[in-house]
Amino acid sequence: MFINFSPRFTRSYKKLPEHLKKDFDKKIEIFIKQPSHPSLHVHKLKGSLESCHAFSLKDGYRVLFEIPAPQTINLLQVGPHKIYKEY
Repeated sequence: MFINFSPRFTRSYKKLPEHLKKDFDKKIEIFIKQPSHPSLHVHKLKGSLESCHAFSLKDGYRVLFEIPAPQTINLLQVGPHKIYKEY
C-alpha cells in the first residue's frame, strides 16, 4: 500500500499531543496490514466529504483520508471531530 501525506496532514500531525502521535503511529501500522480492522472504526463519510473516509484515534480524534486508486491512500487531515467541518 502506498500512502501519501498531504501538507495539511503533516502540519496537523505535528501539532498533535505526543500520546496521539503514538496512537496514530500504532494505528497506521494496523491500517496498512488490515484497513478494515475493527479497532480503527473506519467509516465512509457523507455530504460534502462523501469521497473521503476516516478512522478513529484516542480522545475523539479522526484521521481523514481518501482512496484515489487501489492500494493508494491519501492522508488528508488529523484532528478532533470538528475537522469534518473545517475540511
